[in-house]
Parts: sequence; C-alpha cells; structure tokens
Amino acid sequence: MILMFNDRRRGGCGCNLQWMGLTLLLMLSVMQVSVAADFPTRPVRLVVHIGAGSSMDIIGRVLAQKMTDFWGYPVIVDNRAGAGGMLGIDVVAKAPADGQTILFASSSMGIGASYYKKLPFDPLHDFAPITQLTSRYNALVVPSTSAVNGLMELIHLAKSKPGQVSFGSGGGTGSSDHMAGELLGLMSGVKLLHVPYKSGPQAIGDLMASQLTFYIGGIPVSLSMIKSGKLKPLGVSSLKRIAQLPEVPTMAESGVAGYEVNVWYGLLAPVATASSTVEKIARDVSHIIKSPQMKSRLLELGVEAEGSSPDEFGRYFRADIAKWAKVVRVAKLSAE
Repeated sequence: MILMFNDRRRGGCGCNLQWMGLTLLLMLSVMQVSVAADFPTRPVRLVVHIGAGSSMDIIGRVLAQKMTDFWGYPVIVDNRAGAGGMLGIDVVAKAPADGQTILFASSSMGIGASYYKKLPFDPLHDFAPITQLTSRYNALVVPSTSAVNGLMELIHLAKSKPGQVSFGSGGGTGSSDHMAGELLGLMSGVKLLHVPYKSGPQAIGDLMASQLTFYIGGIPVSLSMIKSGKLKPLGVSSLKRIAQLPEVPTMAESGVAGYEVNVWYGLLAPVATASSTVEKIARDVSHIIKSPQMKSRLLELGVEAEGSSPDEFGRYFRADIAKWAKVVRVAKLSAE
C-alpha cells in the first residue's frame, strides 16, 4: 500500500497497477497450469447416466480402464440411471468443480434440454464440454423368429395396427434410443408404442420373450446376438452402411429417405472446472481414443473414435441440442 501511495504522488500509479495486475494474472496462470499438470491426484469418478450393460456403459467401462492405465489412478464408473439419464447428469452438475467427477454423456443430454419442461440443471450453462469421444449408430432388430423380414414390412404392420407395434429403448423416456424410434415413426407416418427401459439388455430380454415388436438401440448391445443369429437386423441408423454389419441396409436405403441418428458419447465437467484441467483431460483422453489399439477396439464395439477439442465439442453439443429440439416440437413430445 505504501508503494502505491508513493507512486500516486509521482503520477506512476496507473502503470504500476497494470504491472501488478499482469503479474497476478501470470501467477494465477502458472498456478492453474501446475494444478492441471498434477491432475489427477486421486481416483476419478466417471458418472454414466444409464444402467449397467447398455451400449453407453460398455464403452464407458472400456474408456475408464484405459484412463486408469494412462493416469495411474483408478477411474471408477458410477452408473446413475433414471429420468431418461437426467438423474446422473444432475449429479455431475452439482459436483465439486475440481475435475475429479466427470460426466460420460450421450445424445440423451441434448435431447433432454427440450424434452423435459423442467430440469434441475441447465445443459448449456452448467457444464464445461471436454471432448466428443465417439459416434455410434443404432440397429433396429427383431427376434430371429419374427415374421417381419424388412423395414417396410414393419412399417406396413404399424400402419395396420396404429399404436400397437411396440419398441423398446435403453435409457428410458427421452433417451436417444427413444427419440430414434419417435423419429422413425414421424418420418414414416406411423404411430408406434414406446416402452422405456433403464438399459438395452433389459429391453432385449423382453424382445426375446415376445413382449416387444422390435428394439432400436446401440449396436454394441445387439451386435453379438445379431452375429449369433438370435436377432434379425432390419436396418441401421447411419447414412452409409457400417463396417460391423456391411450386409445390413441403412434405414434410408430401406425406404425411409433421409433417416439418420448419430448418437454421440462425450465427456463434460461442472462448468466452474478450471479450463486448464478441462484441456488436460481432453488432451489425455483424445490421445487414448485416437490410439490405433483403442480405435480398433471401439470399432469392434460398434462405435467410431472422435477425440475433439473442448471448443469443437462445445459447438457440436449446441448444434445437437437445436436439432433434437425440432424433433421434440414437431412430434409434440414432452415430459415434466
């Protein structure tokens, strides 16, 4: 304070204050970089907002193991299913902003922004996007014993029985799988009956027990049963055929022109998390995701590796929210 008083009398206060401000910013920057360089210093919690055994959970656990190996600290998967995934998302929104609690999110989060009238968090303002991990597509499957052999056959059946042809989705009401089914009904002009489940395996269990007409969900859940002949795929949600199921046509090929659902997985942190920590996690995880071994493993599981920067993921995340808002509005879907 004495130094500042003396400078004021000599007319040098402004310059000195500016210098002190720059010095303080530099010190804070160095401290932040130091903290980020040391991250993590204890086990990290990876919150997966869907039940165990789902496509999302499968990918989350593969990633958690690789992150554990890379960081040398356990990355613990914490499944928080419920309310279309919104329950688990809220857990992270309210977590300490120290990078130790990370959200493993999916397109369900972008859908929920418009599907739910009231949310305990703000998807756009309560989170810091870290990185888009992967892109994955859905498969529409029926039991191998089903008399339905093609997508248009299924649509004709649905037209003859409005509201009676049922489909199951993992992740519950408002999830990306639910919206994939609603989008199919919207684009093909049929009324389908949605039956929500907390996870894909639960839905497939009821499908095999003839409690559902079809299941639409992540390829990682149904792939092994497709290959073993227990499930019959009628289409995939990509615009181009996928490497894992090259013989299966896209839904667009099969008669629903323009149909596409790309379900992303990504990491987000509480919004107040230091940018240096967010950037370090993004760099480390992108390095893991883009390694040849991991890319190959993810492809086997039915997803494609991405590994974007926080800024890139932020832009993609905002665009995805806008896209699904249109579907929710046109289909007149909402929940409290």
